[in-house]
Parts: sequence; C-alpha cells; structure tokens
Amino acid sequence: MIDHTHDATALSWVASANSPETDFPLQNLPFCSFRRAGTLEPWRVGVGIGDQILDLTGWGITDLNALMGRPSSERLALRHRLFDTLKAGAPEVELVPQAQAEYTLPCRIGDYTDFYTGIHHARAIGKLFRPDNPLLPNYQWVPIGYHGRSSSIVVSGTPLRRPKGQVKPPDAEVPVFKASARVDCELELGLFVGPGNALGEPFRLDEADEHAFGLTLLNDWSARDIQPWEYQPLGPFLAKNFGTTISPWIVTMEALEPFRIPFTRPEGDPQPLPYLDSPAHRANASYDIDLEVWFKTPAMSEPTRLSRSNLRHAYWSLAQMLTHHASNGCNLQPGDLLGTGTISGPAPEEAGSLLELTGGGKQPITLPNGETRTFVLDGDQLGLRAFAEKPGFRRIGFGACDGVITPAS
Repeated sequence: MIDHTHDATALSWVASANSPETDFPLQNLPFCSFRRAGTLEPWRVGVGIGDQILDLTGWGITDLNALMGRPSSERLALRHRLFDTLKAGAPEVELVPQAQAEYTLPCRIGDYTDFYTGIHHARAIGKLFRPDNPLLPNYQWVPIGYHGRSSSIVVSGTPLRRPKGQVKPPDAEVPVFKASARVDCELELGLFVGPGNALGEPFRLDEADEHAFGLTLLNDWSARDIQPWEYQPLGPFLAKNFGTTISPWIVTMEALEPFRIPFTRPEGDPQPLPYLDSPAHRANASYDIDLEVWFKTPAMSEPTRLSRSNLRHAYWSLAQMLTHHASNGCNLQPGDLLGTGTISGPAPEEAGSLLELTGGGKQPITLPNGETRTFVLDGDQLGLRAFAEKPGFRRIGFGACDGVITPAS
C-alpha cells in the first residue's frame, strides 16, 4: 500500500537524507544491527537515514527477530512513527554517524535457502554444463532451491578465504584436493522472512506478503571448479558453503511498495500451477529493482561496474518462493533467509556472474587499468549494489555488499 511515507516531496531534518544520491532517504528507513566502531558495546537495532543511524534502543526495540515476527500492521505503524520522527520539522534527536559505526548480521539467521529464480542465468549455466539440455524440464514448473549453510553467512566487508575442495580436470582420471582457481560471485537479493508459519500449516499465495519482511543484497560466492564434480546428484556443497556475503541493511517491503510491477510469463511458457498463481499475484508480484556487480583489484584506485541486471528478470516471484517453501508444511521462522539465486538479464552485459561474463572462463574481462580477469584472484574486491527508482518517487538504495577473497588456509 502506497501512503504518505512514500511522498517524494517529504524531507528530513537529517540533511544528508535529502540528497538525490543517498541510498537512505526518509522514504526508505532500512534496518541494521550496529555499534560504535572500536567499542564492545552491545549490538543495537538501528534505522538508516541519510549517512546517519537512529538507535532504536530507546524505543524498546532490542531484538530485530522479534520485530520481524510481528504482524505487518504493527510493522507499518512503526514505519509511520519513524517517518514522523525523522521528517523535517520534527524535534531533532541524537543519531550515530554511519562512518563511526560497525555492523554485524542484521538479525539471527536460523535457516538459509537459496533458490534459482533467474532463468537467463539458469540457461547460460546449463549451456556450459549441459550443452544438449541446458534447462531441465522441471524449471518452468517448480521453484528450484537448496538448503544452504547459515553459519557461513557474513556481513559486508568480511574477508573470505579461498575455499578448497575436490576438483576433477576434464583430462584427469581422478580428482585432486586443492584450492579453487575459479571463485565467482552471484548477484542476488535475499528475502528475510517475517512472521512465518507453524509446522504443518502452509499459507496461500495471496497471504505471502504477510510473511515477507524485507530484502537485502546477497552474494552467494561459488567455486566453479569444485561445483561440477560434487553437485550431482544432490546439489551444491563445498562449492557454496564457504561463504555468503550480505549487506548489513534490510530494506522493508513497505519501502518497496511503489516499485511493484505485474508478474508475467513469456508467451508460450507454462503458467504456474494453481497454488502458485492468482489474479492479484499477476497484477503486482514482481519488483523493478536494478542490480549491479562492481569489481576492484588491488591495483585499481576505484571499482568498475561489470554488469547491471534487474529483479524483474526473475522467473519466480518472492511470493512464490515463500509459498512454495511452506507448501509442504515446512515452518518458516522470523529471520530465515531466502536467496533469489543469480539474477541475470537476457543481454550479455546483464550477466550476474563472472562465469557468464567470461563465457565459462574462456573470454577474460579487460578492466579499465588494463588488467584482465576470468575469476576472482586473491585480494580482489567484489561488490554488489541495488536501487529502485521510478518517476514521482524517491530513489531507494540497499547499501553496500562487499567482499574480498584472501589466500586459502
């Protein structure tokens, strides 16, 4: 529901929140967990506004998971209160500069499921792994996903060691255990679950919005040389679970209301089964959110953008991910994280992974300083960015999702 908190003319008494370039205008109000850098203070729940953070400790909010579990009506009431507190003309309160803060994961992530909703990515990867059968027949009927490792989810800025695993070169008779030489990124958004559902009690598609709290940027790092050997028949394992980087910020679904768009399927494709389809869902279940991959080597002074895609290219919606996940009675809980899978677009420059951008490592990318890359080398920084913008509304950003690969142990 679009209301006064989406009014593009509304300003804040926080001057930086009124800048056209900010990720966090008054109309956004994303959540995080933070403390003052260099201290051992308890982690606090905060709200981003411009280049500042509003500490919610004095509001009685000390556990973001508890807030996520509240009904959407209560979360909306809190948004209205935050908006009124930070809008121009309201009494100024103490804020913490983001430059003086450090962050941890925004909430307790009990479970993590990674989906595979980007059909252009699925086709591109399928052509590399299965040239004669790139898109498996179940893809257009069921939202594909696998259960990931929540303990290795880290907040933006956390270095990750280059993983080791079994690799079987095409011309070798036996595999070897070695450090991955093909570390890659995956351009994703992560959906944080809100209230959730009881064990054995699924919910309808048109009820899914009640169970969606907000979105974060998500890079599900991948070791592409470990993955082909180990993933059959049960799916990804060591190639994926060595690290997943997320932004410290959760942009609420309420902030993204103006950017809903119709959910459509290409003509001739099968329509979803009835439990994953409804008129209301077709009307506005997709989102117009731009997604970008940025890259910086140790020799570069500034990062460069490698690709740009959009969440509209997802073949399955956020609501369908939630509904299908719970359709067998699985109990989703507040703070559970659902990755969208790599969101690539149809054009080559819209690829959401290095594997796609380099044609499976056969076509190196030339960077502005003349360096080339096929995959991530030690010391390289990979960053994701996202934003939603539309005429008549303020630009909503997602903050940074950066990670650096360090040498293998």
